[in-house]
Amino acid sequence: MNRTEDKIKQRILVVDDSEMNRAILADMLGGGYEILEAENGLQAVELLKKLASNIDLVLLDIMMPKMDGFEVLAVMNKYHLIQDIPVIMISAERSASYVERAYEMGVTDYISRPYNALVVRKRVLNTLMLYAKQKRLVHMVADQIYEKEKNNDMMINILSHIVEFRNGESGLHILHIHTMTEILLERLCMKTGRYGLSQEDIGRITVASALHDVGKISIPDSILNKPGRLTPEEFEVMKSHALVGAQMLSQLPLYQDEPFIRTAYEICRWHHERYDGKGYPDGLKGDEIPISAQVVALADVYDALTSERCYKKAFSHDRAMKMILGGACGAFSHLLLECLKETQDRICEELLVASPERRSEQLHQMVEKKLYKKELRMAGYSIGQMDANEDKKQFFLSHVPVISFDYSAVTGQAELSDCAAECLGLESRVLDIRGSRWTEQAGPAAIQILRLLQETGPKDPERTAEIKLQLKEERIPCRVVVRSLWTTEDPPQYLGAVGTALPVNQKKEYKT
Repeated sequence: MNRTEDKIKQRILVVDDSEMNRAILADMLGGGYEILEAENGLQAVELLKKLASNIDLVLLDIMMPKMDGFEVLAVMNKYHLIQDIPVIMISAERSASYVERAYEMGVTDYISRPYNALVVRKRVLNTLMLYAKQKRLVHMVADQIYEKEKNNDMMINILSHIVEFRNGESGLHILHIHTMTEILLERLCMKTGRYGLSQEDIGRITVASALHDVGKISIPDSILNKPGRLTPEEFEVMKSHALVGAQMLSQLPLYQDEPFIRTAYEICRWHHERYDGKGYPDGLKGDEIPISAQVVALADVYDALTSERCYKKAFSHDRAMKMILGGACGAFSHLLLECLKETQDRICEELLVASPERRSEQLHQMVEKKLYKKELRMAGYSIGQMDANEDKKQFFLSHVPVISFDYSAVTGQAELSDCAAECLGLESRVLDIRGSRWTEQAGPAAIQILRLLQETGPKDPERTAEIKLQLKEERIPCRVVVRSLWTTEDPPQYLGAVGTALPVNQKKEYKT
């Protein structure tokens, strides 16, 4: 078989502890596929790590030594491989509970032994065709989203650059405002949930920021590009751009109910308001000013200070920060000023490399985020990161004498450290807790820990309690800390939990 033929053939991973069963399946599939073999779950996971993006299908047995089929599915779920690599479960187990659990964990099909060669070939072919179509659709959707975002971004920037051209500003002004707005909003969401901003809100505000000065199109050149200080009368004319921009958007014949137009209106009208109420045009105070306008205002002031204008030279970053933090350039919320201070290094770095090419790269990243949100992930995602994280975890679980657990709501399984498994009297470090039998295995301590977890929630995820655990041959009071894990979506979705325990009287010794 030459290498060209090797690339054309689809690759199927057959995972079964029986060499005979693997040979039978390979023979049934014929020579049209490249067959890889694994005799247990551990070997299968290793192959998935190395070749995830180049494996087209997994035929997976359930009952195997070292790591069974459900544990392999748990790993594939944990690292999102199950969305991109179809799995057909192959097993002599016909129990409804096994079949139901397999489908719950994401398998595409379930084939029971003894095998029918025609059925196996047909189901394999159908599954491969289905996933090949899905991958083509993902690429098509990605291309379409990118083109749409690029066109929208291009039109908004054309309009914005018309204003910049008349205003004599740098062509990078819009890119700078876009970059800073996104950075500040992301930091704001990390610090507080007060404004209830989703990723979609952040994206919409960031794009709409390009229209903040669109009203300047109505300002005469003699005022817009005057090198000296404006007279009071001229300044009143200049201030009118906020209302003019808002009026332009409010008079659009279509799209008035679109969130983007409403956001752009807020930014145009109120990005010169001040947090102390001394801004214009409406004298709004504090959080009466929409957060979209507050963030764009801060970004606009920073870029105006650090950029050259017809009436001034560019200030350094340090001087601009002192002026803003000292209140010399308007009043902003303490929270936003904290965000600015905390992200100033990243802002300097991002603005330094801002360019049209960089914006194109950001668009690609934005499309990938959207696809990731919709769970249209391609195989091979973050395999390097997956290897590193898994190596770190296995080191601590196996070599560090700590009692800990890591529970995934996706798989219904808890992975325990060696010490935790020994403490609970379990032979396996992987515990399936979706049914009722696990409580018989784990005993009263595990039930207490479960009750502790049930007291947590998205806004209060951590609990601590003193619980007696069986260590070696005696029950010892331990300080147990548990934390539930949640998504950042609204409403939050439960992901799982982690926990650790340490004997109350244990003394820590550190060697230098």
